[in-house]
Amino acid sequence: MACLFTLCGCGLPPLEGRSVSQALPTQEAEQTSLGRGIAQELAEHPGLSGVHPLHDPHDAFAARVGLARVAERTLDVQYYIWRNDITGSLLFGELLGAAQRGVRVRLLIDDVGTAGLDRELAALGQHPLIEVRLFNPFMLRKPKVLGYLADLRRANRRMHNKSFTADNRTTIIGGRNIGDEYFGATEGVLFADLDVMAVGPVVADVSSDFDRYWASASAYPARDILPEAKPADLRALAGSTEALLASPRATEYAESIRQSPFVRQLMDHTLPMRWARITMVSDDPAKGLGLAQPSDLILPQLERALGPIHSSIDLVSPYFVPRAVGVQAFGKFVEDGVKVRVLTNSFEATDVPAVHAGYGKRRKALLERGVELYEMRSLVPPYAEIADKKFFQQFGSSGASLHAKTFAVDGERLFVGSFNFDPRSAHLNTEMGFLIDSPEMARQLMQIFDNELPRISYRVELGANGQLRWIGGASADAPVYELEPHTTWYSRALVTFLGWLPIEWLL
Repeated sequence: MACLFTLCGCGLPPLEGRSVSQALPTQEAEQTSLGRGIAQELAEHPGLSGVHPLHDPHDAFAARVGLARVAERTLDVQYYIWRNDITGSLLFGELLGAAQRGVRVRLLIDDVGTAGLDRELAALGQHPLIEVRLFNPFMLRKPKVLGYLADLRRANRRMHNKSFTADNRTTIIGGRNIGDEYFGATEGVLFADLDVMAVGPVVADVSSDFDRYWASASAYPARDILPEAKPADLRALAGSTEALLASPRATEYAESIRQSPFVRQLMDHTLPMRWARITMVSDDPAKGLGLAQPSDLILPQLERALGPIHSSIDLVSPYFVPRAVGVQAFGKFVEDGVKVRVLTNSFEATDVPAVHAGYGKRRKALLERGVELYEMRSLVPPYAEIADKKFFQQFGSSGASLHAKTFAVDGERLFVGSFNFDPRSAHLNTEMGFLIDSPEMARQLMQIFDNELPRISYRVELGANGQLRWIGGASADAPVYELEPHTTWYSRALVTFLGWLPIEWLL
């Protein structure tokens, strides 16, 4: 048993001898093509950062490819999940192609999200300009679940951050991981999501934060964890990526890359940008070991950055588990005259029933306190009766499961990032995001709640008998469900049972 525990995670290699590196210095970053391309606009907007929303999933993918191709000095890439699928393989190829041009690539991935990628990650690490690190890794590669059993306190804490930064001049952050379901390349469940591309002072903040995580006590060189790769593995990876790009499976994505205007527009000053003050918030990476100070966690940072809230909160969170303390906090806002509206996944749209159970048992209390609740309807057959899909395009796909994490406050400020309003984001996983002082962007989200949401979601209400009911649309003859829509007695019983379990702190 002791041997098993050592294999599973208690025998991590020493961190002494790790390479030391930092983000590209500002003066050098300014001399790159990206630096020169945005210099004029930065000069015209002193102290502000430019931000461009990436709603469409193909555009979001193409933007990452474009940044990888235009980068001249550095790429710093940080993700929670990286799938071994079309988009994951293509982006590996882009990182390798950048390194072959002389770009230094630092890739930091949470090890829980690397399933099936040991060979590819080890192969990438063969390149002299690519270094891969794994956050809170597992020494036993198959099955990783045994790593949880051996070291639950550490293994249960994951890095949920997501960023893609080129030459310390342009970055993409938001809710998307790397995988086909996040970029609209699958016939299964798609995630309606939101990223933003940013330039200006906030990019240096993202780069500095990446350096913190890269040098943290949870970031282990992949070469010390993964099976040793051979030089031929790197050549095979390059060849397989080239073949995939030319295959019918990837035709749609190859075309989206060719047609993408983002980097060209960025370089020739025609990319629409909102210029605003942006505050980056991010957990101390010591949270990954349970060692961060409470004041250094993302939720207290957000509260400090937001300050007093006066009139409205419009919140989009796919995994919304407010717990009793959250119910009280949202209820207090309503008592103080703040309108609180929440959009989360319905049961039919969720991909994590246990999370829905954690939310479901708080619905009645939230409604009693005056919070408005909306649940996103599924667009997966047989529930795909919604003809108008404009709302879903706002969040990045015409797919079925909400994944965007965003909220607007007082019609003045907008948050976009990786943070879910659940105990896991607040206390266990590390998170990051942007608080954007942009009335234009904040009011766009408010307008979606006002105009789009009632037509394409369920509004949850309390009936005359005090029981929940679901209104399936905005028309006068919209269906009213006295039982949770598209559930069975078994699914309802399962959710109820999960809600009884003492696992809310894990959700």
